[in-house]
Amino acid sequence: MTVEPIREKAKIKQLYQYLNGSDPKYALVYKFGINTGLRISDIISIKVNDIFNEKLQFKEYLIINEKKTSKEKKIKLNETLRKCLHNYVKTQNLTLEDYLFQSQKGGYLGRIQIYRVLKEAATVIGIENFGTHSLRKTWGYWTYKMSKYNIGLIMDTFNHSSASVTLRYIGINQDQKDELYSIVQL
Repeated sequence: MTVEPIREKAKIKQLYQYLNGSDPKYALVYKFGINTGLRISDIISIKVNDIFNEKLQFKEYLIINEKKTSKEKKIKLNETLRKCLHNYVKTQNLTLEDYLFQSQKGGYLGRIQIYRVLKEAATVIGIENFGTHSLRKTWGYWTYKMSKYNIGLIMDTFNHSSASVTLRYIGINQDQKDELYSIVQL
């Protein structure tokens, strides 16, 4: 089974609300993934001081080294994510040295645990073909649509070798291609 992006904004919102109602930590993991396009393996090890300075103000960029590619990635966090992060860090009383997504056993949450919680929530909401990679694909899918189909920029962000790889990855299928043909009528 190939995991897919979430293509309906209503489902994106429902899943967040469901997760936030059961455990804000998982809601934030979800929100982080769909707003940054990072892999879950890169999200889970983020510490508070990767995002905030000593005065608990946002740093200009979140800078990480991707685990899979070892490449440096600079991300300017959007306002939606910043609000969620600020509230979360305050309500959880996290220190700068803490992992953002702490495990009860110490350290940070594991990928498998996050998968279980998110997959279960997605099933309740009625989202099919969902996995943790759906977060990254959802970011790519919506960025593609909202950037007026700027596949080059998304391809570069994902470090993909070709546009066709990126299009397949974010789940752009024949329906979306057909939609392009109906847009232009000269």
